[in-house]
Amino acid sequence: MGSVLRSVSGVRWGELRDATGAAAGGIPSLLSRIAYGDEGTARIAVDDLGDAICALGFVVGEATAPTVPFLLELAGSSHVACGAELLNLLENICRTDQWHSAAAATRDRKHDASYQQQTGWETAARTAVYAGRSVIEGVASSVRPEEATPARKLLQVMDDTLPFPEP
Repeated sequence: MGSVLRSVSGVRWGELRDATGAAAGGIPSLLSRIAYGDEGTARIAVDDLGDAICALGFVVGEATAPTVPFLLELAGSSHVACGAELLNLLENICRTDQWHSAAAATRDRKHDASYQQQTGWETAARTAVYAGRSVIEGVASSVRPEEATPARKLLQVMDDTLPFPEP
């Protein structure tokens, strides 16, 4: 996949599912198009990737957390044409609480367990975004406002969004 995404092949994508099905069928290819495609190709790939790992802009899945480090890597790369879009996707991932909200709304203990896997995905995804804070801070200090502004906005969301409590 090149020097930017050299560790993408180390993820067991075939064992993960995203909102569109098996992650192996789309995520590595979309990441590659973001990294190495022209601006138009990269922007379409970010949209498609968002649909796969943060459906509707607020529902994360199993493949989201393993994808976040690559989003951070690409957002921090100076040659990627759609850094602002990547930062916006990371912001959406950081804000998600659909599964935690659904679990909290079901006060019935027998249904509470059914959300355990999904709330774990949300926790892992948010934790992965937090782990990339130094990358986001670097982008926020960029002289390019089209990247610095969404990075600063994401940092504000990270500061305002509390980590999910441990189960």
